Amino acid sequence: MSEETDWLDQIRWNAEGLVPVIAQEKETGRVLMFAWANREALELTVKEGQAVYWSRSRNRLWRKGESSGHRQVVKEIRLDCDGDVILLQVEQKGGIACHTGRESCFYRRLEGVRWRPVDPVRRDPAEIYGTPPPTRGTPDE
Repeated sequence: MSEETDWLDQIRWNAEGLVPVIAQEKETGRVLMFAWANREALELTVKEGQAVYWSRSRNRLWRKGESSGHRQVVKEIRLDCDGDVILLQVEQKGGIACHTGRESCFYRRLEGVRWRPVDPVRRDPAEIYGTPPPTRGTPDE
């Protein structure tokens, strides 16, 4: 184990070699999104200073904001007590983390027995991506 990779070796990766990552706006504490990272994604996140994730649907690395321009500048990285969840504290460029044009991917709240959108669209996704976003899938896809 080298000192340069020791921090990666301390992460409890799942069977697919992934770890869950929560992105949180550092200034406000608001949870922006959830994604997955593999070892390479976390190495690049540290090296580049911006969030890099693993897209399970595309089976490849993706840099947050690569198509939208809404990058996440990493301010701090934390590991939970069990060593199996990463928290990225970020500065969300453009104030939009969700591919629906909202600040956070967690924009729906359970009211009674229905999920209701409670956060406004900050920018029309068609303006961001040129086409409407998919109804399912990960952000930036």
